[in-house]
Amino acid sequence: MARPLALHGGPRAVSADAHVRWPVLGPEEREAVLRVLDRGVLSGPFAPEVRALESEWATYLGSRRCLATNSGTAALHLALAAVGVGPGDEVIVPAFTFVASALAVLHQGAVPVFADIEPRTLGLDPARVEAAITPRTRAVVAVHIHGTPCEVDALAAICRRHQLVLIEDAAQAHGSTHGGRKVGTFGSLGCFSLQSSKSLAAGEGGLLVTDDDALWARAARPRAFGEDVRAEDEACYRIERALDGNRAYESLEMGWMYRTTELTAAVARAQLRKLDAWNTAAARNAALLGERLAQLPGVTPPVVAEGDTSGFHKYRVRIDGRAAGVDAPAARVRDALVDALVAEGLEAVLWQTKPVPGQRLFRERVGLAGRACPWVHGSDVDYDLSQYPESTRLLEGSLCLFSHTCPIAPQPRELVEAYADTFARLWARLDEVVAPKAPCSRA
Repeated sequence: MARPLALHGGPRAVSADAHVRWPVLGPEEREAVLRVLDRGVLSGPFAPEVRALESEWATYLGSRRCLATNSGTAALHLALAAVGVGPGDEVIVPAFTFVASALAVLHQGAVPVFADIEPRTLGLDPARVEAAITPRTRAVVAVHIHGTPCEVDALAAICRRHQLVLIEDAAQAHGSTHGGRKVGTFGSLGCFSLQSSKSLAAGEGGLLVTDDDALWARAARPRAFGEDVRAEDEACYRIERALDGNRAYESLEMGWMYRTTELTAAVARAQLRKLDAWNTAAARNAALLGERLAQLPGVTPPVVAEGDTSGFHKYRVRIDGRAAGVDAPAARVRDALVDALVAEGLEAVLWQTKPVPGQRLFRERVGLAGRACPWVHGSDVDYDLSQYPESTRLLEGSLCLFSHTCPIAPQPRELVEAYADTFARLWARLDEVVAPKAPCSRA
């Protein structure tokens, strides 16, 4: 007789202490932080850790220029500002992404226009992008979601054909490659996040890269109050007088304060030295798990195109309960399976349940100060969710194995095998998993 599922009172398949928590911090990060504290310089336009991180990240990607910021969202905002996106402009973004991809567009007073995804990479569908272009379209934000490269070649070709700017949101794709080239380097600008859950984890921070010196300069100015960073200022910089200098204190245009700190940069530099190893481990674990899950009817593990690599920031599995003999709504199967996996001790999460245009911000167009700005500056954009069937289908019929706290990269092989075994056992008994709970009896 099969043992009861943990959902129904049986023992857990995975013990509570089996997972490795993220980020994995060691003596290298401790030494980096102490180096900053011993130096006594915590921030500034010419702070040495930040400047070193910018140089090292540009070299790692093969880019000419890099700007460090205080978040990935700030990097996206600066990219849009650098290319001149503004009120009345439209920017195409995926319906399935993190909201920051669209928020950065709103920050510039422009209107996000959502396009649906294609089912393989879960990135923008090039055909949907082409159909969404209007005379107001200025740029396309291509997102390499979950660390997997999107159809960036096709998107770049569309942008060239229509004279649009391509910006890459690679916040989840540090070190992922397409055709042997690192993502973030295909568009005019590429943007990354250093937030704690990311593959390059440093707390909060971001990185913007470009090969265009003029775009770099146009992003650098709004990064700090709209002021220029002048060569003579850097020439006069003295580390022992890091808080002083020849700054002009003249804002030349609208700006923000988007610089990052020395502590963040120091931790990011230490993490960068480990990034390739973590990406290799993530790919190895993903291959092991994917080979097992692909044998289950109705289960589709992540797909990475031949010649591409993914950092597997998230490991999203598509499920079809009908193939396992369960005729129930997709979202019900999804939710029941997540509950059963969690009961067995696995990390299983949803990470969003509806396309971004379904969020209240876009449904009700809650702009600045409660007004409909910036939508009043552009054409009438429709956010009806029926336009994004692939994104809706994906979110209703998928879940993510592992989590931000316990991602796939650092986990031991035996734990990944336990995930495969447990998922297979639950899938074989999906009717029990999805069966409605019996009502409580009343005396």
